[in-house]
Amino acid sequence: MGSEDGEFFVNAASSEALVRRPHQSRMQSMDLVSLLSRPEGKTLEFKRDLSSPEGALKTIVAFANTSGGALLIGIEDGARGVKGVRDVLKEEERLANLIADNISPKVVPSIEVIAWRKTHVLGVEIYPSSNRPHHLNRLGPEDGVFIRVGSTNRRADLVLIEEMQRFSQVSSLDEQPLPELNSEAIDFRAASEFFRSIRKLTRHDLETLKLVTTYQGRLVPTIGGVLLFGADRLSHYPDAWIQVGRFAGNDRRRIMDTAEVRSYLPGAVEEVIAFLQKHMTREAVIGYVKRTDVWTYPVVAVREAIMNAIVHADYAQRGAPIRVALFDDRLEIENPGLLPFGLTIDDIQKGISKLRNRVIGRVFQELGLIEQWGSGIQRMTAACRDRGLDAPQFEEIGTHFRVTLSAVARSVPAKDARDEKILAVLAENAEAGLSTAQIAERLEISPRATRTRLVSLVDRGLIVEIGSGPQDPHRRYHLITGTR
Repeated sequence: MGSEDGEFFVNAASSEALVRRPHQSRMQSMDLVSLLSRPEGKTLEFKRDLSSPEGALKTIVAFANTSGGALLIGIEDGARGVKGVRDVLKEEERLANLIADNISPKVVPSIEVIAWRKTHVLGVEIYPSSNRPHHLNRLGPEDGVFIRVGSTNRRADLVLIEEMQRFSQVSSLDEQPLPELNSEAIDFRAASEFFRSIRKLTRHDLETLKLVTTYQGRLVPTIGGVLLFGADRLSHYPDAWIQVGRFAGNDRRRIMDTAEVRSYLPGAVEEVIAFLQKHMTREAVIGYVKRTDVWTYPVVAVREAIMNAIVHADYAQRGAPIRVALFDDRLEIENPGLLPFGLTIDDIQKGISKLRNRVIGRVFQELGLIEQWGSGIQRMTAACRDRGLDAPQFEEIGTHFRVTLSAVARSVPAKDARDEKILAVLAENAEAGLSTAQIAERLEISPRATRTRLVSLVDRGLIVEIGSGPQDPHRRYHLITGTR
């Protein structure tokens, strides 16, 4: 049904997919140029066409199950290849039918036709779903569930499927009861010792902190209670410990020293830091009053990274503990578990946080080991930058999350006065971009010299070239957001 402002809805095979005319496109309001200037990743994928639709359907399922995302159809070779879609309205209706017929539970994305020069791009915006896990009907609810890891779609195993189901029920793993145990499974003396400097712990506090809970009329420990203070916790969760290693050089071929930290989780951080300080280089800085020891990595950043690994680890995964690896040039802290569903690396760097383990997080906060949610990443980053080091690197690898602290001083791509002038004129023309000839005219240098400069800036990740291909006479250069 049409409307006066050009917006209409298509109910193709009960797809209920929202479709808008080009001038009403929500993706246009998101800025197509901005999307094209980004590489494919956790929330963005480009497809040339729908000749093999299963790949696109897997991406839609993965986006809905993970953190949402945008799928742009009619793009080849990233931003350099805007090919467009022939008979875009027919393809848009076909895609709506494919989504409705092949994905369960139903996914309702926004499907939009986006004008691009003399052609159109088909855009699909998928939102993080509250009905996850979604799956491809052809593969079924066990084999057809996909998640997004980096720029790839990965089949979810049973552990990840169960975590999606818990997430949809607004519950966390560590809040669940362990009915086969009784409340005496919690080492009350150990818990009391950790709280001694804060307050005197009572048996009632165990319930308040959700270390124990009522199950069928009796008190039983929660998973979080056992992970934190279980008297025999490693027999129930054998991977709930931290493996620490010092490697020679910059790879894992030769290990110099290793330790297994199996103590209670609230005390594990200091043990790990003590091991690292034994192997980190230390510089003595002489101040006006006293000497200060400066370690390779800011201790506050190391502590935050290890604390985050403990609080956000997925303890349902089996086969790998939290791992801390010290190399000559970096420190890696890796925990089992991807980011909580709905979060991206960009989100956590902005201070947005979702707690995977609420019991562990609550206890760590009460003990003063962590502060407000979301502040740890920013504090870690600030500490590294204050030391003159590169900002921490955050990655999802397989089904694990890794933080890497670099021992290398922060490097900034060298820019001379002419590079700065190019970036300045592009900033002034951010929406439309500029061609090689237009930039050359503003800089008063030859197009060939300008082209050489532009290629260098593209290679260094400072600008992006957008067009239908390398020979497109209408290609334009745009400043990447955050460059200036």
